[in-house]
Amino acid sequence: MARQGNLARRSEADLQMDSRFRGNDGVRGNDGVLRNGESAAVAGRAAAARGLAAPAEGRPLELDRLIHEPVRLRIVSALVVNDALSFNDLKKLLETTDGNLSVHARKLEEAGYVTCNKFFDHRMPKTEYRLTPGGRKALERYIDHLEALIRPVRER
Repeated sequence: MARQGNLARRSEADLQMDSRFRGNDGVRGNDGVLRNGESAAVAGRAAAARGLAAPAEGRPLELDRLIHEPVRLRIVSALVVNDALSFNDLKKLLETTDGNLSVHARKLEEAGYVTCNKFFDHRMPKTEYRLTPGGRKALERYIDHLEALIRPVRER
């Protein structure tokens, strides 16, 4: 009974978050990676067996979850038009908190999409972010995937 009460109090956003990362082929982490060790090829074959469309031209079945998250997409978008941005510049531009920005920037850094350079400028610590070539390619793939999803809708 107590468990049902806890579930009843969960917000709609919490329930959507749970379902967003849970599929028939396993549980996905916040980065969208399958936690049961399934490779993209295995996941693609499993999706085809379930009747889902196969990826066109090697395109993955899902958007890049790492970039698709709104704050991370805004970070990458800001860095694609600026050679480099400081932590404070990014924070002001995105209108986000220190903690939120640092967590999302770290995930992008761990994926190799951005580099983080920490240094001192007149005894003041500075943190500077830059988009890597891999991050630029990942953003291009993400945009291509979005365009491929939008194109059939516009053609109707």
